[in-house]
Amino acid sequence: MSDDHDAEPTGRPGAPTGPSGPGASVAHGAHGRPRTAAEKWAAFKKSPFLPATVLLFIVAAAAGLFAGSYTYSMANPTPHRIPAAVVGQPDDARGKKFVQGMEQALNASLELHAYPTYAKAREAVDEQAAFTIINVDRSGVRMDLSSATGATVGQLLSQAAPQVSKKTGVPVTIKDIRPLQQGDPRGLALFYISLAAVIVGFVGAIQLSVHARALNPAERIAYTLAYSLLGGFTIAAVVDWLLGALTLPFVQSWLILAFTMFTTGMVFTMFNTLIGRWAMVPTWGLMVLLGNPSSGGAVSWPLLPSVLGHIGQWLPPGASVNAQHTAVYFPGHQHVFPYLVLAGWSLLSCTVFWTWRHRHPGGRPTGPGHAA
Repeated sequence: MSDDHDAEPTGRPGAPTGPSGPGASVAHGAHGRPRTAAEKWAAFKKSPFLPATVLLFIVAAAAGLFAGSYTYSMANPTPHRIPAAVVGQPDDARGKKFVQGMEQALNASLELHAYPTYAKAREAVDEQAAFTIINVDRSGVRMDLSSATGATVGQLLSQAAPQVSKKTGVPVTIKDIRPLQQGDPRGLALFYISLAAVIVGFVGAIQLSVHARALNPAERIAYTLAYSLLGGFTIAAVVDWLLGALTLPFVQSWLILAFTMFTTGMVFTMFNTLIGRWAMVPTWGLMVLLGNPSSGGAVSWPLLPSVLGHIGQWLPPGASVNAQHTAVYFPGHQHVFPYLVLAGWSLLSCTVFWTWRHRHPGGRPTGPGHAA
């Protein structure tokens, strides 16, 4: 018994035993070696640091693009062509001299359309086909502006006309036949309420994807519609009833705002279905970087870069501004095109979402198994 008890342990004298001994070093050798580059990359891809790093660059790029897109379209608006209605004696020498002087002063062409009567020319203004009426007679030129058609264009014409009159010696009388409302002297209020509807519309969809992830497709569409109706009502009520900045055709303006919010919310939902967590990138690019600067709300379309002026009317922000603008200032001359644009984007987004709803990151299982 004593021999067994006093026997020396096997192995090198003084060598550690147990978990930290030689056997353990062999077992844990793989964990002790430095990781390869491939292993580090695999671990990085599974960590929260990859999306955080990607977001770092996306946010930085978005900040620069946001500032650049608005500066490019709004900082130095330059007219290219301005539609104008002409009545009276358009071939009169003084009339031609005044028009040429205006084109030189504006560094742009007046796109002249002759009308047989003033009533016909006024109808063109009400249809937003012309920004001004140039009435030429023996006494000189009368220029009737429509600030409601485009505040920035009206301001530009009203500033240039007196200078041209003085330079050419042609008398000119200026009158604003479609002025802006008193609470919106610069014509920006409609742009701001449309901007609110656009941004809050897709931000609401983002919040549903985060805080109400378990909503099923039909429920998600229903809640998007619900917050759009409530949000549109709130925007219109604050601007009209609370602040009194605008006198709105309330129901129509409310429904345009709700339609805008629903459209942009479903556009985000569509992108969330197609590309998952990065859906904010194309939504922000389409609605904010491209859509809002080209909407014509802050700068009238004749003053925008020509490409933006054409693209903007086909995007939800531009359609919303156009529909709201006509509803407020030209109620008897509605255009169906902006409503078709909003309807087209809504239909496309809902169709894509519903068709590939199984790919959407939200939802919950339904059926007997879930009930049990």
